[in-house]
Amino acid sequence: MAHEATGTATGADTGSVRVDAWIWSVRLTKTRSTAATACRAGHVKVNGERAKPAQPVRAGDEVRLFHAGRERIVVVRRPVSKRVGAPVAAECLIDKSPPPPSPVEAAVVGIRDRGAGRPTKRERREIETLRGRP
Repeated sequence: MAHEATGTATGADTGSVRVDAWIWSVRLTKTRSTAATACRAGHVKVNGERAKPAQPVRAGDEVRLFHAGRERIVVVRRPVSKRVGAPVAAECLIDKSPPPPSPVEAAVVGIRDRGAGRPTKRERREIETLRGRP
């Protein structure tokens, strides 16, 4: 009865939620363990700081997640701890991510022949230029 009055029965929390649980809840990753692994690997930042899986997030916090080859930049609109449907998840965040690369841009990655060995310094610089890195 008390849960219904506070709104936690639907997964909405008024305070804060673990960052790994929130990333999973709003469908940025498929599993919570993937979200926790991303946090431990340093692929998640909350307000510019590297985040551990148990770090709390509140409404208004900026979460940056590097996952599946692209960076997602989202602002927490509402913290939720339970996985929600896609329409509700869209209401829980403000997406400020850059658009995903087009298939042509994604295919411009330098692929080396098998057995070609380690790239030389010149080849490495050319590969980085193709990938758009300075």
